[in-house]
Amino acid sequence: MAASLFRSALPALLVAASIGHAALHKRDLDLPVAHAALQKRDLIVPTALPGEWTSSGCYTDGVGGQRTLSGAAYASNMGMSNVACINYCDERDYVYAGTEYSSECYCGNTLSAASGPAPAADCSMACSGNITEACGGPGRLNLFFSGGEPPAGPTTNPGPAGWTSEGCYSEGAGGRTLPNGVATTGGGGALTIALCTSACRAAGFNLAGAEYGGECFCGNTYQNGGAPAASGCDMTCNGNSSEFCGGPSRLNAYRFGGAPPTPTSTPIDPTATTTPTAAPTGPAIVPSIGAYNFLGCYTEATGTRALSAKVFNTPDMSLDKCAGLCAGYQYFGAEYGSECYCGDSLAAGSVRALNQADCSFTCPGNLNQFCGAGNRLELYQIDGTAPTPTPTATTTATTATGTGSATGLPAGWAYAGCYSEGSTGRAITAYQAPDNAALTIESCVQTCVGLGYPVAGMEFSSQCFCGRFISNGGALVPDTECSNTCSGNAAEKCGGPARLSIYSNGPLEVYQPPAAQTTGLPGSWEYQGCLQDNAGNGLVRTFIWQIIFPDTNDAETCLNQCAKFGYMAAGMEYGDECYCGDVAHIDEVGAALVPETECNVLCSGNPSFMCGGGSRLSYYKWTGTPLYVWDYPQGPAAGKYELLIGGVCVPLLTTVGVNGKVTFVEKYGTGTPNSTGAYELDLSLVDNFSQAWREMHVETDVFCSASITLPDKAGRQLNIGGWSGESLSGVRLYWPDGSPGTPSVRDWQENVDTLKLQRPRWYPSAMIMTNGSILVIGGQVGSNGAPEPTMELLPGGGPVLTLEYLRETDPFNLYPFLAVLPSGGIFIALWNRALIMDETTFATVRELEGIPGTVNNPLGGRTYPLEGTMVLLPQEAPYTEPLTVLICGGSTPGPAQAIDNCVSTQPEVPGAPWVIERMPSQRVLTCMTALPDGSFMIINGAHKGVAGFGLATDPNLNAVIYDPSQPVNQRMSVMQNTTVARLYHSEANLLPDGRVLVSGSDPQDGTNPEEYRVEVFTPPYLLSGLPRPSFEITNKDWTYGQSVSITVQIPVGGPGGVRVSLLGAESSTHGATMGQRSIFPAVTCGGGSCTITAPPNANVCPPGWYQVFVLDGPTPSTGTFVRIGGDPGEVGNWPNLPGFDTPGI
Repeated sequence: MAASLFRSALPALLVAASIGHAALHKRDLDLPVAHAALQKRDLIVPTALPGEWTSSGCYTDGVGGQRTLSGAAYASNMGMSNVACINYCDERDYVYAGTEYSSECYCGNTLSAASGPAPAADCSMACSGNITEACGGPGRLNLFFSGGEPPAGPTTNPGPAGWTSEGCYSEGAGGRTLPNGVATTGGGGALTIALCTSACRAAGFNLAGAEYGGECFCGNTYQNGGAPAASGCDMTCNGNSSEFCGGPSRLNAYRFGGAPPTPTSTPIDPTATTTPTAAPTGPAIVPSIGAYNFLGCYTEATGTRALSAKVFNTPDMSLDKCAGLCAGYQYFGAEYGSECYCGDSLAAGSVRALNQADCSFTCPGNLNQFCGAGNRLELYQIDGTAPTPTPTATTTATTATGTGSATGLPAGWAYAGCYSEGSTGRAITAYQAPDNAALTIESCVQTCVGLGYPVAGMEFSSQCFCGRFISNGGALVPDTECSNTCSGNAAEKCGGPARLSIYSNGPLEVYQPPAAQTTGLPGSWEYQGCLQDNAGNGLVRTFIWQIIFPDTNDAETCLNQCAKFGYMAAGMEYGDECYCGDVAHIDEVGAALVPETECNVLCSGNPSFMCGGGSRLSYYKWTGTPLYVWDYPQGPAAGKYELLIGGVCVPLLTTVGVNGKVTFVEKYGTGTPNSTGAYELDLSLVDNFSQAWREMHVETDVFCSASITLPDKAGRQLNIGGWSGESLSGVRLYWPDGSPGTPSVRDWQENVDTLKLQRPRWYPSAMIMTNGSILVIGGQVGSNGAPEPTMELLPGGGPVLTLEYLRETDPFNLYPFLAVLPSGGIFIALWNRALIMDETTFATVRELEGIPGTVNNPLGGRTYPLEGTMVLLPQEAPYTEPLTVLICGGSTPGPAQAIDNCVSTQPEVPGAPWVIERMPSQRVLTCMTALPDGSFMIINGAHKGVAGFGLATDPNLNAVIYDPSQPVNQRMSVMQNTTVARLYHSEANLLPDGRVLVSGSDPQDGTNPEEYRVEVFTPPYLLSGLPRPSFEITNKDWTYGQSVSITVQIPVGGPGGVRVSLLGAESSTHGATMGQRSIFPAVTCGGGSCTITAPPNANVCPPGWYQVFVLDGPTPSTGTFVRIGGDPGEVGNWPNLPGFDTPGI
């Protein structure tokens, strides 16, 4: 309902008082009214772009299962921006670049025919590396164009200068069609047609042929029956994806136009019986350099260099030179041909490359050596030995006996059979030796032994391959197909065309042709089939949570991550993408199973298996005991939302006072013109609007301040901080008076000239310490200002201490969560970190394991502006169990994906893990309040976004009760929905009658209204029809450990079933429930009375005010406020200043 409608119901007297009061506070007119600065800032598309790049607007992606840009791609959950993506694509010679889903970058040279422009509003997700920029959206790309002509798609190169294409040729039946293999500049990983023809010309040949994308062969005539082939030359060159370089047993052949030149080097002649004296050996692995031994081809580390002590880059780099430069270090590694790295240890993530042939760049200072490749190190260690991991095979081949005739093999080596080459690549991928005109079985085996490989394969008479297993679909075939004699011994057989004579040391491991992994899966996962992604209009993913594993994606990695966060459906896509979600979403988006052949991309972490394809998921389902169970009660068991009363303000903060009334504070000076900034609601008079609401007054703007109830005998409410100017240091006090039905007369007291914080604070937190002092911590120095990474104590006078973790976590640490620990110390949670600090020195005692975020983003946070909420689970006498903290909801920086889990831990237990529990829905701007029966109400918020004006969308109308008495992952019950959106600036408070007050919402999003209506949620325990218990108490000021008697009426259960709960007086704002604590003390009952034993000390129960409830089974009584622990800090005497009333101690 509009503000004017609610305000019109106020008596004229109150309206007049409001106007008069505003006139008295003239200095408020000088406060900056900066609504414009508070509004949602539209995401921008940058115009200052590299080179000639320009924005093409917002485009669709995934329509019809096709990527709009199908070239290179990468993802970054922390560093994506439009310029970063453009640079990535530009470096790879692509003319189009596009950002999507906040963290993804795609490149291409053409746009898919199905793609097209989309409304700019569709590209509304902030970049993970720059939250001011738009980086696409779901199924939407922010598209950029370089202005250049896209290079042609892969075609047959017509021939470099002087050379002419002769088309596609098959390999010979009895040997190589072009028998002379040559090394090319940069190695096979950089092969182009120009490099191959140049190398053959330099070696004195008129014919050149490129094969398998990275191999080059030369000759002057076609031999061994090689002939033109109609197909098969379909592999692009490793060094130029726009041209073809043959295929399996296929050559893209070229002829030079003139006579054979005088060779600059002597070629390899496979028909010779002796090795030519001038024959180059070509690049090869060097087993040792001085004291350094070869370890293998290694990947770079994760996010850093594997070796970082020293770095060199010279145009004459060789392994010998690199070893000399790194003298004194344990390791050296050569990379990119000319780079040398030194170090004494390998950084995390650097591992032996799955394909040892990746290190294919030759050293410019010695073309017979390999010097790594892009992100690959030719790695050596002093006295090191190559690790020999055991591969996991899908099958073990039967050892063959047949044509092998080698003698004198090393112990353990034996003939394993004739094997076909792989259907998707070489059957042996780790190492390929240079073609050898004198090859024998013995020499090939010795080469592999020297490199630490247990498998050797000979092919085409002169080729030798080494590895650890057979892969890519290589299969056992009849021995008669390995019919080529060895070039160095005509009495031995060395394979054939696309056939390998295999020898192994021990059982031969054979990987089947890649397919989806169906066995050896973790947990209770089962493969379901190849499933559509981006089905229908292409805007909605089948599973919404995406994780990129560039080098490690496989079924085990993906499925374990999904299960850890409670997802029972998962899939892999495009080789390195992992998706988590729910089975129900498959039908919701209309996805269907498709033929297995459409899931045809190898897993980046295990190329023996397929990990989906283009818009295709290798889909798995959890079929065992459910990872979570949510209850969906019906009728009264689902609780009930009701409108309580029309409101007079849009509150920012609400507190239930010890007088049984509720105080509301709102923006003052930056809010509506006729607001006085504070109001009080008498719950007993809600049927009479004008009598229920009492106008109160503040002096400065309480916008985004903090409140607690003091432990003094009056239960005064303290409010600190504010929005700008003098309000930032504001200290405001209210002494609750009156009672339900009896008017209150006191008002807020404040004087910034005589009483203020030592530091300005916007979004601070406050907590009562064990000694009765008030800890004030964090905030910003002003609206969207610099952090205030400090703490101070009230009453003031002590030092202001800087806390570095507040600086380190800015700006995601506002309204940090605080709690006194029973064993001593103070727990603090902020962003994704949690610590324990000493309650005397405030030094950090211990930092806990990082707080989990979303399944795909560990940077997901819980405090403002990512805004989840925290509560303390109940402490029960005799208080021997460690305290458990529970944190629910929140969001992620950049993508603003609301978190759909709660996490809990026991901070006092060193090494205690965070336990993750799925919530029924995503929720940010979360509110949570304790209930008398030990359960908790999760309420309010949005399904997407972060805190701030206009920054959250899709209201979460659903209430959830969390019951910690149930098993983990079975604690949540989905309650009734509301129809009122409660977004930014909403609150929830437990009322003395056991209901939950629901208020506020100030989204300023142009869609949802500023919310004046006040609701209540009635939990199921008040709807069961059972009569409520009641009690009378005279002693409302308890000391620790005291025995307190009450008289009780227990209408249903017997005295033995009575429980008592103590719930701390709390203030609710921005997801922070300051003062919350749930305690179940010891109680004994008999003869119409019960004796409660007060908690033992201030660590279990910090001094302050608590609502006492008596429970008869599930049904609570009405609550009564009592004070426990007195006023040890003597705040009742503070502040001793004019204009402030103090109750004394």
